[in-house]
Amino acid sequence: MRDLGRGRLLDCDAHGARFGLADGELQLRVLEHALLRVTWRPGDGFREPRTWAIAPTADVPWEGRRRDDSSGFACPAVAVLRLDGGVRVTTDALQVEFRGDPLAISWTDPRGRALAADRPTSAYFRSVRTGAVRHYLARERGERYYGLGDKTGPLDLHGRRLRTLALDSLGYDPEHGDPLYKHWPFVLTRTAQGGWYGIYYDTLAACTFDFGCEHDNYHGLYRYVEIDDGDLDYYLIAGASPAEVIARFVRLIGGTHLPPRWTLGYAQTAMGLTDAPDAQAQLSAFIDRCAQERVPISAFHFGSGYSSRGPRRYVFTWNRDKFPDPRALTAKFRQHGMRLVANIKPCLLDDHPAYAAVRAQNGFVRDAVSGEPVIDQFWDGVGGYLDFTAPAAVAWWQQGLADQLLDYGFDTGWNDNNEYGVMDDAAQCHGFGAALPLHRARPLQPLLMTRASFEAQARHRPDEVPFSVTRAGCPGIQRYAQTWSGDNTTSWATLRWNIRTGLQMSLSGMFNVGHDVGGFAGPVPDPELFVRWVQACCLNPRMVMNSWKADGTVNVPWLYPEQTPLVLAAIALRYRLLPYLWRLFERARDHGEPILRPTFYSFPDDEACYADSDDFLLGDDVLVAPVVTPGAVTRRVYLPRGPQAWIGFADGQSYAAGTTVEVPAPLECLPLFVRAGSVLPLADSDGRLPTHDDPVRNVAFPAGR
Repeated sequence: MRDLGRGRLLDCDAHGARFGLADGELQLRVLEHALLRVTWRPGDGFREPRTWAIAPTADVPWEGRRRDDSSGFACPAVAVLRLDGGVRVTTDALQVEFRGDPLAISWTDPRGRALAADRPTSAYFRSVRTGAVRHYLARERGERYYGLGDKTGPLDLHGRRLRTLALDSLGYDPEHGDPLYKHWPFVLTRTAQGGWYGIYYDTLAACTFDFGCEHDNYHGLYRYVEIDDGDLDYYLIAGASPAEVIARFVRLIGGTHLPPRWTLGYAQTAMGLTDAPDAQAQLSAFIDRCAQERVPISAFHFGSGYSSRGPRRYVFTWNRDKFPDPRALTAKFRQHGMRLVANIKPCLLDDHPAYAAVRAQNGFVRDAVSGEPVIDQFWDGVGGYLDFTAPAAVAWWQQGLADQLLDYGFDTGWNDNNEYGVMDDAAQCHGFGAALPLHRARPLQPLLMTRASFEAQARHRPDEVPFSVTRAGCPGIQRYAQTWSGDNTTSWATLRWNIRTGLQMSLSGMFNVGHDVGGFAGPVPDPELFVRWVQACCLNPRMVMNSWKADGTVNVPWLYPEQTPLVLAAIALRYRLLPYLWRLFERARDHGEPILRPTFYSFPDDEACYADSDDFLLGDDVLVAPVVTPGAVTRRVYLPRGPQAWIGFADGQSYAAGTTVEVPAPLECLPLFVRAGSVLPLADSDGRLPTHDDPVRNVAFPAGR
């Protein structure tokens, strides 16, 4: 790789400065007092001239937002002082020095504490051979790094090397596996001095982040990002706390959609049910069993088996042998209070009945030379991936969703298997008339697929709040969809480490998240693990029980009859707390606050909260301590400093803040603690089967209750 070299100050004004380089220029612009942007514009122009992530005031056009568009930002006038060989920019929240020789930028907070600094020896590189660009930052041993979306392992990413390259990661290692399903190049940093900032690299190209794996004797401690053949265009976001940084980042990428209230209830799905030869009969029996067992349930998510013939899946078709009367089935679900979500996939197998028509409309990702669809492996066959940057493909998709699912009584689509794992370098997208190589558009495809589904539902039922689900994507999906940690595997390790993956997504600006309850693949959970999994996930924003087991077993609340009362108690706890959960969803939309939080989010000055932990906060007021160890009947919990005390949710016992307590945790118990002085809105079902619309009463949790 080649250093971008020395910079020569071209000009500066009250909004930033530009340095000329041997190849193009490096620009610093002040967008808000706590939001600065650094952009390298190569001499031959941007590789990615449009962005679909940056949406400070409204959604972006389907064809994207021009990369040099600064509309929607305040762009305040700030103090800019010329220095010998550089400039100093001072805002209300930051002081920045930008120098040309060596080319480097450093950031300081209002208290004079160093926040971030480019590596002083050399910081900006490009590769003529591969098109990759690198950005190096100086690193301190005491720094902590979070973010990058759906990452596995401990929350602090220091010492790891990770990729933002979405893959269909069925059976991933829950502690070490990487990458998973999302492309999310946002890093939240806590400095060694306790300061906070975030950096978002606005690129759709795959990235590698090194947080201290690499060491070079000549450069001291450093970290870097390498962007595969994309643009170096990053936003530095300052804040006094992780809450401020995350809220500003979420505003930058367009905020968070508030879904309909029914989506907060418990939901069920399983591949085995819709894959069965008598699927309609099995699903009808499932509805009856839910009523018999008195299961509180708000939705059912159809697996793709409704469209399958053998192992092959044909989106927007119905297998009438398995589903002789789908409208009657969807009506029965509705009669029992369940809304419906249908699994939909973006690849048409080469014998799909609509394949030729979509091909004729140039609706597939295509070979840049031959113009033919790129054929790749998909679900026991080969086929072409729909190109959601081609208006004809979007129109076909939305029509199919409306005609074959929404008109049949479904509420929305579950956008699945949409990682676009096509590795052919010749693969190209329509790009709304300006062709895009797929390697710079892979995460864009699931984003636009999800948007297409979301907008189709909104048009079909304009009087209802739209909702969608997606497994893959990039910043922007939170404007439309709920997501989850993908195809996990049943084990105690997965139960434990998935908690952290959910928190990592939350710290990254994905708030409506969850996990497949009970484990999707792998063995059938034993009774203890099954109960503990339901308890651990019953207060996640998304609670969906899902499975695909080799012996045909389905994770359902009555999987183990002797444990069914414990499973139903955990689901009922969700419905009791649903009004509080709804309030958190509203705050996520209005204030950019995560729903799930590591304890340090709300208590950043309590050093004990940075220790690796199985605990998490639900909003500011509820501390959840799931049991993730087999055979455990007690639970040690650290209760953060700050509140007057913490109150046991079940028994009202008061515990001192800033202490570690060991509490009883028999199999029927999920330890919960409430911040003393809180008032929680709780549902009151009055002995009836709980629903997502039960009456609400406010319950106070004073210290010493």
